[in-house]
Amino acid sequence: MLSKAKKFRLSSFQLIMLSFASVIILGALLLMQPFSTQERIRTPFIQALFTATSSVCVTGLVVKDTATYWSTFGHIVIIALIQIGGFGVMTVMAGIAMLSGQKISLAQRSRLQDTISAPQLGGIVRLTTFIIKYTLIIELIGACFMAPTFVRDFGIKGLWYALFHSISAFCNAGFDLLGVREQFSSLTTYVDSVPINVTIMLLIVIGGLGFVTWDDIRTHKTRLSRYRMQSKVILLTTALLILLPALYFFLVEFHQMPLSRRILVSFFQSITPRTAGFNTVDLTGLTQSSQALTSILMLIGGSPGSTAGGMKTSTLAVLLLTAMSVFRQDRTTHAFGRRLSSDTIRTAFTIMVMYVNLFLFSGFFLSLYDKIPLETALFETASAIGTVGLSLGITASLSIPSLFVLIFLMFFGRVGGLTIIFATLRSVQKDGALLPLDDIAVG
Repeated sequence: MLSKAKKFRLSSFQLIMLSFASVIILGALLLMQPFSTQERIRTPFIQALFTATSSVCVTGLVVKDTATYWSTFGHIVIIALIQIGGFGVMTVMAGIAMLSGQKISLAQRSRLQDTISAPQLGGIVRLTTFIIKYTLIIELIGACFMAPTFVRDFGIKGLWYALFHSISAFCNAGFDLLGVREQFSSLTTYVDSVPINVTIMLLIVIGGLGFVTWDDIRTHKTRLSRYRMQSKVILLTTALLILLPALYFFLVEFHQMPLSRRILVSFFQSITPRTAGFNTVDLTGLTQSSQALTSILMLIGGSPGSTAGGMKTSTLAVLLLTAMSVFRQDRTTHAFGRRLSSDTIRTAFTIMVMYVNLFLFSGFFLSLYDKIPLETALFETASAIGTVGLSLGITASLSIPSLFVLIFLMFFGRVGGLTIIFATLRSVQKDGALLPLDDIAVG
């Protein structure tokens, strides 16, 4: 009997996947109810499921305008799902357990380690407490900076708007309450607002850095030499992924804008695809090359153990470092005086292959099934699997099969491809014997 119980015990990966799925289903059931909408009508299950998945997976793609369709209760449900998805369900459960005075078991600590991509099990409870505490503080600070502008425009309701958008930005979700006052409104009405733009950008970047990098910054301050190699790689890659695309957008797009607005928009357009989903300009007005660059940025996403999705900045860095080692004919891949393991390289390559294939084949499906241009379909699938939320305006018009494809992509992008695979495929343990060595020509 004991062996059977052990056999059917859920792994950490299975618990993480099922916990996200459970919260999504619960959120969908709440959003289906008439009191979740302003018109007091019952929302079809597929639309409620899509919205709940987009919320928990901090994506931002919508089939119903968030501001005008959902009621105050619906907005509260959505922002609660975003906060849970940003933290990670296991982190929220651990936080509740700690508040109630319960002791965190070794199994729970292991699941927390997988959830936040912590390098070691030791100190995981302290790190979780730090994450919850500073997340709430940063979101509150962000709301305080945006509140004067929103209160000026919406009265006392602006306080709620400030808090909602601060949580949505920090969790890299991209949901907004501004309504479609212009085509694809989002933050287009605040394109010149420095407080809104700068606060949103900072929240997106901070939320997307990763909790382990936070811990390095808090512990070592400006002493970069003491940071973990992972944090150094993440900070450098993030900086390059902000500056280089911003320079591109500044040189290629927005020539008709005044200089100050052009700089602000260029940086915002560089930051928001990874992976927040707010926009201050009409994305359909961008050139095809800029839309393609945006799709690439959406696929890359944020950093591991953060509120962001995508392949992750560290995955891109490992792939580029490996390519550089091949160019230099080095035997190993290394960075900042440290060597990367072959397992890390294999994992990075596997993640890249999964994301690119799902992005392409899902785009092909949307294009063929819904008869939409391929580049538009690929933009949508990149947004979904990168959990971004940017769109060229086709989400609400997609067929039910295409919506289910996007739901899967959002779930895959937030929970993690390897987590889903490890949770669904049975682990096969092999002995230590190695097969005979052979080789094939490549390149």
